[in-house]
Amino acid sequence: MATTGKRKADADVSRSKKTALDHEEARWGRRGSLLPPPSRAMLSGFVEGSIVRITMENFLTYDTCEVIPGPNLNMIVGANGTGKSSIVCAICLGLAGKPSFIGRVDKVCSYVKRGCAKGSVEIELFRASGNVIITREIDVLKNQSSWLIDKRSATQKAVEEQIAALNIQVGNPCQFLPQDKVGEFAKLSKVELLEATEKSIGPPEMHKFHCELKNFREKEKLLQIACKEKSDYLEKLKQSNERHKQDVERYYECKRHLDLIEMLEAKRPWVEYENVRQQYEEIKQNRDQLKEELKKLKEAQGPLTQKIQEYEKRRRQLDNQVKVKSNEIRNTSYKCKEKQDALEKREKQIEEAKQAFRMKRDDEDNRLQKISNTRKMIDDLRNEIESIGSCENLQPQIDSLNRDLKQLHEEKSAIDVEINERLKEVENLKKDQETITTRIRCLDNLLKQREEKLRTRYRDTHDAVMWLRKNKNRFKKTVFEPIVLMIHVKDYKNAKYIENHIPSNDLRSFVFESQEDMEYFLKEMRDHLKLRVNAVCIPSITYANRVPTRALNDLKKYGLFSYLRELFDAPQFVMSYLCYQHHVHDVPVGTEKTRAIIEQVIHETKLKQLYTAHEKYVVKTSVYSNDTISSNTHLKTAQFLTFTVNVQERRQLEEQDKEIKERFQTLDIELTTFHEKIKHLEHRDNEFRNKKKDLQDRKTKKNHLEQKIGSKLDSLKSLEETTYNLEAEEKETNAKIKEINVQKAMLVSELLSLIKDCTTLNVQKVDLVLELATEGYEKNKLEREYKATTLNLRQLEQQFNDFGETKRRLLEKCKELMKKARNVCNLGPDQSIPQEYQTAFQDLPNTVEEIDSLLAEEKTRASCFTGLNASVVEDYKERAQEIQQLTEELEQKTNELDNYRQTISKVKERWLNPLKHLVEQINEKFGSFFSSMQCAGEVDLHTENEEDYDKYGIRIRVKFRSSTTLHELTSSHQSGGERSVSTMLYLMALQELNRCPFRVVDEINQGMDPVNERRVFEMVVKTACKETTSQYFLITPKLLQNLTYSEKMTVLFVYNGPYMLEPKKYNLKAFLRRRRRIGVSRMDQ
Repeated sequence: MATTGKRKADADVSRSKKTALDHEEARWGRRGSLLPPPSRAMLSGFVEGSIVRITMENFLTYDTCEVIPGPNLNMIVGANGTGKSSIVCAICLGLAGKPSFIGRVDKVCSYVKRGCAKGSVEIELFRASGNVIITREIDVLKNQSSWLIDKRSATQKAVEEQIAALNIQVGNPCQFLPQDKVGEFAKLSKVELLEATEKSIGPPEMHKFHCELKNFREKEKLLQIACKEKSDYLEKLKQSNERHKQDVERYYECKRHLDLIEMLEAKRPWVEYENVRQQYEEIKQNRDQLKEELKKLKEAQGPLTQKIQEYEKRRRQLDNQVKVKSNEIRNTSYKCKEKQDALEKREKQIEEAKQAFRMKRDDEDNRLQKISNTRKMIDDLRNEIESIGSCENLQPQIDSLNRDLKQLHEEKSAIDVEINERLKEVENLKKDQETITTRIRCLDNLLKQREEKLRTRYRDTHDAVMWLRKNKNRFKKTVFEPIVLMIHVKDYKNAKYIENHIPSNDLRSFVFESQEDMEYFLKEMRDHLKLRVNAVCIPSITYANRVPTRALNDLKKYGLFSYLRELFDAPQFVMSYLCYQHHVHDVPVGTEKTRAIIEQVIHETKLKQLYTAHEKYVVKTSVYSNDTISSNTHLKTAQFLTFTVNVQERRQLEEQDKEIKERFQTLDIELTTFHEKIKHLEHRDNEFRNKKKDLQDRKTKKNHLEQKIGSKLDSLKSLEETTYNLEAEEKETNAKIKEINVQKAMLVSELLSLIKDCTTLNVQKVDLVLELATEGYEKNKLEREYKATTLNLRQLEQQFNDFGETKRRLLEKCKELMKKARNVCNLGPDQSIPQEYQTAFQDLPNTVEEIDSLLAEEKTRASCFTGLNASVVEDYKERAQEIQQLTEELEQKTNELDNYRQTISKVKERWLNPLKHLVEQINEKFGSFFSSMQCAGEVDLHTENEEDYDKYGIRIRVKFRSSTTLHELTSSHQSGGERSVSTMLYLMALQELNRCPFRVVDEINQGMDPVNERRVFEMVVKTACKETTSQYFLITPKLLQNLTYSEKMTVLFVYNGPYMLEPKKYNLKAFLRRRRRIGVSRMDQ
């Protein structure tokens, strides 16, 4: 590949007149000296701070370069990439500008030419007292800069001060507009544009006054806020004190009520004490009276106790007699029960004898009935045997059937063997089929993984694949899914070559055999489903079998082992497209050996493309120099095709699966035939077995009937031998019952005697119980009388004890109330009530109820004064003092605010009037420029509030068509060309008013149409070449033909290429002489 040589930029006048060439030769002086003497520069029209010279070493694309601009318009022209903007970067960085001003990289070390450790920029600025040379040396490793002023070391701050003194502002877009910042000029807010304009063309004090006004305005706002806050707070305090004035009065009224409550609460314990003391004396007297009554009652209770004891003694004697009679009655009753039980036993014996006789009689009846039934059954069985007939000829028939059944079983066994063999074969085929299916599923899973990868990376393409699989019937010819799903790499290690060779857009393209199908598909996807997909159509003739331009055997010595086409499988149509579009049949793949001798491979094989182990090489031939240019890129890791599927293996597996299914069908037919035969044999087997069963049943049934008749005859014989004598049994039973009745008569006689004795004993017992009850009644009567007396005595004793307890409690309460009353009045044990309390107590009620009533009333009144405490008065006094202090502070702040407003008014007048005049001048120039282009433009000072100095801004409004109205210049309303024209004309309007030493505008004409570009260029030349304007740099990659130029403008051409002279060999003087000779010879001709 050709490498860029050293670059050179120099000055040349745009028109080739002899006088201009002579002027140039005289201006630059002797050979090799590019620095003009200061006196000559001043004569040439340089203003203070203009750039006289720019020297770059190892800066961006330059090895060494020296630029000599003119004092007026300097137009830097050159093709893209030659290094025009590098000069702009050198101006910015060389004059202490930040990399961010340029809008490229942030690190200053990135501006040093690649491969160099250091770079430098040297700028010579014009100054009347002597030019200033500023040098910036950049260290790549440290990413730091060192500064020199006039070849002497200096700090960056000193350089910035020197530049500021010359009114140079490389950070101001109105003075310095690099290429990457041109589009951002229209994005400047009105406030930012005003600030940039002030710094660029306004007097030095204008921006200072603006900043002071903004600061004053901020302080004014703070003072206003402070005054308002203090005023609001003062008013709040006054209102609070006014509200609390009534609370203070209420506080004192509440205090009077609380004092009365305190005195009532002091007297109340004394009144309570007196009441309790009187109760104590009354209780003491009642207790003494009750003590006498108890004594008399205890003396009268003795005789009553003696009578009760006598009645209790007689009652006990009678009770013992009743118990004796009760025992005698109990014994007699027990004997009666024994006799009753004996009678019931005899009755039960009679019933048992009768039941035994009845059972014997029933058994005899059953025996006779069984004999009759058995004889009848024997007759029936004999008749049935006669109906069966003879069974002598049945056995030969049974033997014949057994032979037929044996033959059927042999045939059936043979068929079963055949069926088992077929079933074993089916099982083996199923296992083989399962193995094949599992392997196919594994291969399909690899395809699924690739589909999932496609869905993750390209969701629209995956959705289109799903749609295509459901709608293939809509297409007339074959449609293939995306190429990435149709390609199957034979070795996953080679997937990277395929993916790096075929672009991503083609890999996810659907392949169509028909152009009509492709158009229908794209319409459905893009218009209806809103999916972004790609599609391609195969060539009309097949390219799949194209032969490569060079045989692979000739390339193997270079380490090239295969062409791309042989590394993967694909359908023929897909392969045809890839060979046609991407020449996969003609791109070889090599190894590390190829990489080691790549220069030899490129030179000898003349290949356009090839791959090594990790790189791709593209070889081109220059149409100008016929040189071979190669570029190499590192291979990216494969993303999709690493999921490799062996297509040949899958096809073989599918064929094997098909053969297995066909064999399954054959075996199914054979098994069906065998089962039909088995079914027929089983039917015949059932017929033979049924016949055999019938014959055996006939033979068995006759034997069974004969055995049954013999059994019935034995049973009949047994029944006839067993018999009963009912008459003898009846006599024996009647005799037994008679004997039991005699025993019953004796037991009844004894029972009646016992019942009579028991009745006599019960009468005697009743008499004793009545006498016992009479004695008990008398005793109970006396006991009730005694209990009443005892209860009365206990009540009196309890009442006496209660009086004692009440007396003790009242005594303790008296002591407690006395102590409480003294505590309330703060009196000691031996002190009497003070006179002041006695006097106050006389005016207060003398009963607890009246004191409580008055106390409740006073507490209620005091409770109405809620939220009051002793601090209310203190707070009221403190607020009064604070109100006085705040009043003084507010007056001071108000005076300070008035002083600030007066100062703001003075500064505003000194800032706003010159600013308005300046904006009017800009508007006049700006409008004039637009009028000359048959357009309209205005510049005005815009603000929503005159007091918000931080929101003042310059508003640019333009109109490019007569049918529209003026619109504000924004980054969205106007086109790129219109914004460029507006920006350029605004900068030109500033140019005539500008006091900055130079202005730089980089490639602003790129978006303009030819008409506007020509008009703007004429304005730039006219404005920038006036005597009163400062230096102007206009950078452009191209110019229109037949433009208007001026004698005062300087055109700097920037060239580059492999045939450029080194700077030390470049002789401007010799070049001018040669150019003059050529011009003279042409004039002679």
